[in-house]
Amino acid sequence: MNIAFNINRLAMIGLGVTLNSLLENCSNPKKINIYILCADLNQDDKENIYKLLFKYGLTNVELIDFNAKKHFGNFKSLQGDWTPYGRLLLQDYILEDTVLYLDADLVVELDVLSLEGFDFQGKAIAAVNGGPIRYSLENLFFCDEIGINPELASFNSGILLMNLKVWRENDIKNQCLTFGRSYPNKLKSADQTILNGLFAGNFAYLPDEFNLAWYAHINRPLSKKATLHFVGSPKPWDLFGRYFHRGFSVWKSYLDADWEKAYYNYNYNDFLRVWHIRKSYARSFILKNKIK
Repeated sequence: MNIAFNINRLAMIGLGVTLNSLLENCSNPKKINIYILCADLNQDDKENIYKLLFKYGLTNVELIDFNAKKHFGNFKSLQGDWTPYGRLLLQDYILEDTVLYLDADLVVELDVLSLEGFDFQGKAIAAVNGGPIRYSLENLFFCDEIGINPELASFNSGILLMNLKVWRENDIKNQCLTFGRSYPNKLKSADQTILNGLFAGNFAYLPDEFNLAWYAHINRPLSKKATLHFVGSPKPWDLFGRYFHRGFSVWKSYLDADWEKAYYNYNYNDFLRVWHIRKSYARSFILKNKIK
């Protein structure tokens, strides 16, 4: 099974936990091939990734350098970062027929091999149904500006099963880039805006437990095993995350000692992130105390 990630240095702390949880809960890790698009990773970062994966016996690992700003610098960034758009390039970098794309802010409690042989029913992607598009962040853009039916299903792009054969046959990568160039300042959710603009309602459905949103202020959203997605801000590993995010202990349980030593510390960019998401901290504090 092919699994892809798309990260920069700021995502390294989350990647370690995502990989550990994914592989610890996989029935046969040696069946997994890992592809990671790397934006600005240094050699130490790459060595740490290899070391973690080799611990599980994985040898089919490909780290792919790419310049996110060069490819997507004309699109709206996420707080100055263009890395999330990288997953739109996977049809070129992975020559297999399918790949499971995962964000690096997950705890994967499910066996990902259960998705082997998934029936796409001819669709280009499969994702968890995120509800009608009229409730999405960009609902006015989708419904009023480009005329998408507000009742069509939307999805979060952090967990996508991609039918790369269909992507290449229809050159979906360039369809995505064309959409982005047409609306460069409307991309509030980066690649997710593009993908929903192209695929609203036209995707195969993954079981709900494969992308379960866990916001900082709420208790665990489901008791049974799931792929827990730490959406929004702050994340469990952010500065003061242990106090603001109710999923901190679950996340920390998959953080091994080597990864913690290498990445669970704070530098200028982490403090800068706190400034960028200061309103999220305040909102999380208010909501957390409301539901005590």
